[in-house]
This record gives sequence, C-alpha cells and structure tokens, in this order.
Amino acid sequence: MNASPPSAESLRAALAGLLDGLPPSRAAKAVERLITNYRGTTPTDAPVLRDRSDVAAYAAYRMPATFEAVRGALAALREAAPGWAPGTHTDVGGGTGAASWAVAGAWEENPPRTTVLDWAEPALALGRELARGVLDAEWRREQVGTALRLADTDLVTVSYVLKELTVADRTALVTEAARAARGAVVIVEPGTPDGYERIIAARDQLVGAGFTVAAPCPHSGACPIVPGTDWCHFSARVTRSSLHRRVKGGSLPYEDEKYAYVAAVRFPVTPAAARITRRPQIRKGQVLLELCGPDGLARETVTKRHGALYKEARDAEWGDPWPPGEPA
Repeated sequence: MNASPPSAESLRAALAGLLDGLPPSRAAKAVERLITNYRGTTPTDAPVLRDRSDVAAYAAYRMPATFEAVRGALAALREAAPGWAPGTHTDVGGGTGAASWAVAGAWEENPPRTTVLDWAEPALALGRELARGVLDAEWRREQVGTALRLADTDLVTVSYVLKELTVADRTALVTEAARAARGAVVIVEPGTPDGYERIIAARDQLVGAGFTVAAPCPHSGACPIVPGTDWCHFSARVTRSSLHRRVKGGSLPYEDEKYAYVAAVRFPVTPAAARITRRPQIRKGQVLLELCGPDGLARETVTKRHGALYKEARDAEWGDPWPPGEPA
C-alpha cells in the first residue's frame, strides 16, 4: 500500500487526468453550476453530483482546497497530540475522499484504515478510482442524516458537509460522530461567518459530550468572539489548476482557501498557549499579533528588543500557536 504517498503533489497528479476528453467549456460550466448548488440547500437524498463528468469537474476544482484545509486542521491536532495516531478513520460525507487523503498524509508512517461514507455514488466511484494504490479505504454509500449510524472508530472527520444538512441533521451527525469516535473528531467548514457559526455549534456539542478542544482554541470554554462582530477562520494556500484559472479568472498560480475548524479529543491534550488568529502585521521594527488565549482576545506587539522572539514573530503565520515552541 502507499506506493504513491498521499500528498498535495500526488493528489494533483491523480486529478490531472480526470478531465481528459471533457471539453474545457463543459468542465467550467459544470463547476460553476456545482459551486452554486452543491454546498447550498441540496436535500441529502438528492445529490447534485449526477454523473462522472460532474464529479470529475468538481473534484479537479475542489479536492485540492479541501485537502489543504483538512491538512491544516490535522496538523494542529498532531501538534497538540504528538503521541496519538488513529488506527481507524471514518470520513463522513467524504465524497471523492479529499479528507481521507489528508488523514493518510498526516499519519503517513502508519496511515489508518479509512471508511468513506457519502450519498453520491458517482463521487464514491471516482474517489475509489483516484485512491487505488494510495489509500487503504472502503467506499460505502450512506445517507448522511438523522438515521446515520457509525461504527466505532478512532477518528471521525466531517469536512464541508454541515452546510448541506438541515439543522436537525447537523445536530444528529455531530452527536453520532461524538458517540462513535474513540479518539478524535475533526470538523471543517468554509471560513465564512455562517461556516464559523456551524463550527461553534458543533464545538459546543462536542464539549457537552465530554470532549476537550485540542485546536484551534487554547481552551474548551466559550468562544470569546461576540456573535455577529467577527468570526474565527484560517487560511491554506492552494496551487491553482488551469481549471481554477478558467473558472475564476486571474493569473496567480495559487489561491487561499479560507476555512474554520474544530479538533476535539477524548484523551488528555495540551492545546496551544494562544493562537494567532489573523495574518501577522509586520512593520518596521515590530510585529503585531492578534491572539486568542485562555483569557480571551488580545493583541501582542513584538519588537526587536525581544531578541530571538522578534525573529520568531516575523516568521509566524496565521493559525500558528504562540509563543513558538508551545504545544499547538
């Protein structure tokens, strides 16, 4: 297994041939339609990904971004819990398997056995095809909703799924994920105000079920952000494909995927002392850091007088733990 290690590069290579034979204009139109509908109010029993062409276009467009966002969340979990590794993993609503690639890459030395659940059979079929020889995974069609029952597993991931569900289905899914997960639950949503609200609701459920927040929060208490004034989110850089450029225009070779997430665990963990919640502002002789810590939101100014810490601040990135060297 893992003849081709699961990485951003191997995923791009696997995706490269998906659009062979599909006219570029048709692929772009499919992506535009799916972006409008697929992450909206689609009923869980009527997936918008209708056939291989739809799935191929959407996978080529969205899988790299989903992969990078989940990879960012998993990196924070691994830093907070360096001694833990899942033996089994369930990817709920996993579609073509972007989160499963990220999980296998995060624990590349001993990747878990994964089960991918989704209600769109064309997505599962394509995911199975892409993952052949890379992931140790089972792909199974399941309707994600109040009737879903998960087998016990070490890690549950739910990425870019909650917005597709009714409020009742979201609540039921998070409840079931918490029940089934022996070790950790990682939930990722778009980095928008409503995506953050869904993450906070899921976070509250997980804490209420006895989980401890490992990341991004430095505590398991209430979020210090006043509802409606701001939202917590992070950013992952994604290499843009030619399909990205055709659909969105522009010439940059990359784009930044904004995402919100929570990683919660059933075992003891030491979260970051604080986390950088905005891109650091580098000015002459000083760096301004926006932080979230156990005592709430704060701004810290690091200057040259701080010596080595100043260099660390200049190298710090949005989403990093602070101070450097602390568990994340």
